[in-house]
Amino acid sequence: MDRTELSVDRERFKAPRARVCAIIPARYHSTRLPGKPLLEIAGRPMIAHVAARAARARNVGRVIVATDDVRVCDAVVAAGFEAVMTRADHCSGSDRIAEVAAKLDDVALIVNVQGDEPLISPLTIEQTVEALCEDEAASVATCCERIATADDLFDPNVVKVVVNERGRALYFSRAPVPLPRDSVRRHGSLVAALEAEPHLLTIFRKHVGLYVYRREFLLEFARRPPSPLELLEALEQLRALEMGAQIAVVEVDSSAIGVDTPDDLVRVRALVAADDASRACVETVQSDGPPT
Repeated sequence: MDRTELSVDRERFKAPRARVCAIIPARYHSTRLPGKPLLEIAGRPMIAHVAARAARARNVGRVIVATDDVRVCDAVVAAGFEAVMTRADHCSGSDRIAEVAAKLDDVALIVNVQGDEPLISPLTIEQTVEALCEDEAASVATCCERIATADDLFDPNVVKVVVNERGRALYFSRAPVPLPRDSVRRHGSLVAALEAEPHLLTIFRKHVGLYVYRREFLLEFARRPPSPLELLEALEQLRALEMGAQIAVVEVDSSAIGVDTPDDLVRVRALVAADDASRACVETVQSDGPPT
């Protein structure tokens, strides 16, 4: 059972549902996976899975896919969701969603849901929206999860985040941060330190690429050019930090799996197939009723 189904009775959300819009940027061209939004997963294009997950977040009132390609637009509409065509020259997903957000005068919060995460948890979206509502001084909210393996820690495609005691982001990096200096000194390298002291892995957090913006900040963010640190690490969230924005970070339990490579696609297809089989089994048992 999805954890969202278990949270129905918790306190009412602070964000009025009608004032929250999830926008999913979906660029057709991808170097490693051409036509990525339309890749088939369990009989539906990947982007349809993402839209369906976002729509299940109970504090999101509207879901829009923002794309630069008519094929993606047509597939989204055929799947029963809303799509908007945008310019093709945007440098980042946040810049693309800002084009759409500029026309949404009645919306207060914009959720940027990555178009290549078909397994994003609706509960993760709900928690991140609430984190921004609860932190009035923050302009952005995002989320993180524990790093489980040394491979993820050293993988530059897995972004790490450092958070202060108030739950605000201090820095994002593709490098393993923060560095446990004394342990590295004792053992000669971070690799050796982790082998000798496995508990060190618990200090690291993986950034999950889900953002919730206050609409006014998002529009200002999109007007700014890429910042020096953003260009250096190729991480757009560093632009927000260099602008002086406060970013609230909530730690979540549900693991996010992005589709960046053919191997990722194989893994996600297997997970979706297993989930569908499990749901079908539960539905069969429920329809048959208890044994007599």
